[in-house]
Amino acid sequence: MGGVSRTSFTSPLVGREDELARLTGALERARAGEARAVLLAGDAGVGKTRVLNEVAARAAAAGTTVLTGHCVDLGDVGLPYLPFTEILGALAADERFAAVPAAHPVAERLLGGGPEDDAGAPRSRLLLLEDVAAVLTDVADIAPLLLVLEDLHWADQSSRDLLRFLLGRGVLQHHRITVFASYRADDLHRRHPLRPLLAELVRLPAVERLELRPLPDSDVARLVRALRDRPLPDTTVDRIVERAEGNAFYAEELVAATDTPAGGVPSGLADVLLIRFEQLSETAQQVLRTAAVAGRRVGHDLLRDAVELPEEELESALREAVERQLLVSGDGNTYSFRHALAREAVYADLLSGERARLHGAFARLLAVPGRRSGSAAERAHHYRESHDLPEALAASLEAADHAQRVGAPAEELRHLEAVLDLWSAVDAAARPAGPDAVTLTLRASAAAAHAGELHRAVSLTRSALAGLGQDTDLELAARVRYTLAGNLLSVDNLSAAYAHSSEALELIPAEPPSPTWVWAAATHVTAARQVGENETALRVAHRALRVAEDLGVADARADLLISLTGLEGGNRATPAGRERLLAARELARRAGNAPVELRALFNLAIGGFEEGDLEACLHWATEGLDRARRSGLLSSPYPREMRYLRLLVRYTLGHWDEVLRESDEQARVRPAVGGHTLGPALYVALARGDFGAAERARALMEGPFDWMTRMVGGLVLTDAAALRGDAEEAVRWMRSTVEALTEAGTRPAVTVRLAALALSAVADRVAELRRTEDGTGAARWTDTAAELLADARWSAEHGFDALPQGPEGQAWLARAEAEWSRITAAAPDPAPWERTVAAFVHGDPYERARCRLRLAEALLASDRREEAAAEADAVRREADRLGATLLRERLDDLARRGRLTDAAPSAAAGAAALTPREQDVLRLLARGHSNRQIGEELFISAKTASVHVSNILAKLGASSRTEAVAVAYRQGLVAAEPSAPG
Repeated sequence: MGGVSRTSFTSPLVGREDELARLTGALERARAGEARAVLLAGDAGVGKTRVLNEVAARAAAAGTTVLTGHCVDLGDVGLPYLPFTEILGALAADERFAAVPAAHPVAERLLGGGPEDDAGAPRSRLLLLEDVAAVLTDVADIAPLLLVLEDLHWADQSSRDLLRFLLGRGVLQHHRITVFASYRADDLHRRHPLRPLLAELVRLPAVERLELRPLPDSDVARLVRALRDRPLPDTTVDRIVERAEGNAFYAEELVAATDTPAGGVPSGLADVLLIRFEQLSETAQQVLRTAAVAGRRVGHDLLRDAVELPEEELESALREAVERQLLVSGDGNTYSFRHALAREAVYADLLSGERARLHGAFARLLAVPGRRSGSAAERAHHYRESHDLPEALAASLEAADHAQRVGAPAEELRHLEAVLDLWSAVDAAARPAGPDAVTLTLRASAAAAHAGELHRAVSLTRSALAGLGQDTDLELAARVRYTLAGNLLSVDNLSAAYAHSSEALELIPAEPPSPTWVWAAATHVTAARQVGENETALRVAHRALRVAEDLGVADARADLLISLTGLEGGNRATPAGRERLLAARELARRAGNAPVELRALFNLAIGGFEEGDLEACLHWATEGLDRARRSGLLSSPYPREMRYLRLLVRYTLGHWDEVLRESDEQARVRPAVGGHTLGPALYVALARGDFGAAERARALMEGPFDWMTRMVGGLVLTDAAALRGDAEEAVRWMRSTVEALTEAGTRPAVTVRLAALALSAVADRVAELRRTEDGTGAARWTDTAAELLADARWSAEHGFDALPQGPEGQAWLARAEAEWSRITAAAPDPAPWERTVAAFVHGDPYERARCRLRLAEALLASDRREEAAAEADAVRREADRLGATLLRERLDDLARRGRLTDAAPSAAAGAAALTPREQDVLRLLARGHSNRQIGEELFISAKTASVHVSNILAKLGASSRTEAVAVAYRQGLVAAEPSAPG
């Protein structure tokens, strides 16, 4: 029963599992007759009302009476007992409870809205408090009662006294009553009248305080996406998440403003944010306006010089702002706005002339020698906002140089783009001496590439090309073209890359020899190799290598050696290839060229993978990522591939929880860069029964074409379709993926794996059609299978550099051949599956287990039951270790159908039906842990924990977490833990 209509929310409740669990726990204890109270604290807009509405709805659904009273900000003229009057009014209006307040006339006087008679006298006031308490306890005798008091920071003195009476005197004790009271923590300045009451209440044993902290960024992102029917761009979502700082209301307002012109704070939100600011004295407002121009944080001395106030007046104003919780005092004698949006609102409220004047003041102060000088980036910002463009240009260029020195390519790009924006607005005589606009644009494109913004790098290099004049130096013209070619290679536009590298090589003469010609040649070699012009690549590479040696251009030599590794037959997976790559790596290291060194390390890593030496692959990938981290290049192309490779190796070795943990960390740190690096986590999720991985893979492929992302998405979607038994979909995804990847270059080595996955679905389909005696359909699908097998065979024979693939590719070919045998053999034949199991011995225990399941099936059909049971037992152990739920389900199905009792789950030992990871989750579930707490203890994500919980419910036949725990105790799957000593 809702005594007062609850607010209707159209937005979903995101996160807050732990808080809801604590509130629900208080409700359950109160239902058992132990009155409880929770004081819910949080900043304005953080979601207190949303959480209370959610828990109130759950309580009402469980038969609890819910009564809500609101405190209202009426300034100094408060209405006494306002929230309790609202609650009593709701009771009087409900026919089930109308008789209760009527039986307590002193309390009923609150409903009259007239004078309180003698209620001000001590005795009469006590009668009133006792009568209100009696009304509430009488209602609780009829049904459990939840009392919700909102916005306690606005409560009048009488309401605070009544709450103190109800909780402090224990009058609600032993009644089925829960009190949830919310208040804004950011409104409680030092002299706020609610402070003493809170300090008193939290000492009571039946009262607890629950702080609703800002939402994590991942939850805010989920909320933002849920608020719009149409998807928002990732950049928009990221910006809203950044500005909202975990505040749900701010996020909703910012989402609502996405259709309005960009910039600033939405007007409705600004009005809310400025309320507290406008309550300050004029001097304090002046200080905050000045601080807002400085930014989120400002030092005391700098603020004092900018605001030009005597020290005592400044300190008084700052104290006022801190007490009102608009500013927060920090380390180093600094002050910060408590929330960035508050600073934005104050800043937006400035007059344009006032804003420019203050920016100019800060710029000049930060440039004063002999005092704490601001960074070039700070000065550039203030000069630009004060419209001093020549100084802004000089400071931006200085900031870009600093970012380059410290290995921060994203920041370097941002400052260089500011330089390019200002360039034409500043007279040539006022520009800094040095590079021209084309050279700066070329430098910006390199920063973009190093920051992982590959398409932006292409765009900037095209701009540099467009900026070349008739009299441009040939070396610069060649540099622009081969840089553009390199950037086009990174976005898989191979034919255009080859065209531009050809132009670069033609522009600059080979004689006399020059480093620029060598680099143009090195880029052309790479481009030619990518489009299959190997003879051209080989010829140019040898000539350029001689010139690089003569000129002593060590890093170009390194780059050419890496290209020659594959061109001359001793590819990267051979000892000769490794020796050449190690030599290239050393040359690049000595020359200080980190990008070329990373290229060598990547090739060493992937060579190890192709050879089947997974430990070597892991070693080189880890070393490459360490080198990238030291040089600030973690977001550049090769480190992105090495992140994927390292995760792929861990997936292949069966270290699945490590994969999920590292993927989760990567998604938090750099969510927009290298989405394909999350691929191994999708492989794990799918194997563990999460078919939502397919939708996440599809979402990864949205946006500009990316070769690796398309490959990862194709693998997940093909396998998901095969696991669902959808042969048409599996074949469609296999073919479209190979087609898309081939259009960007040669037919990919991953074709063999895609073909084997699709073949498994086709073989299942043929078997089904034969059971139904549909010979025509079976023949049609057999033809499709033959095409897939041909693709697999060709791919295994023509891997990287047109050489046969290594152990991994050959294992997938063996699986494709075994799937084909299911279609063509007169009877199930274990031999192809025995060969396939042996082929996967190099690694990948999951694929080996999948093949062993097929082997067990074939052995069973051949009446080799003992061997089949042994294989099934091996599959069971591996599936349980990995948490591969789909594999375990298929094994259990085979065990039931084939009466392999040793492999089937035992009803007497229910724990056998749960994987080891699920048993860990069940143990924590029995302790009352939320999904987030389970995830934190087991080093998995909350989403993965949720999947495990769902699997446990299904396996135990339970409809709720509570029922699952009860079943687990009955079956002895978890043991009661001893109580802590009293």
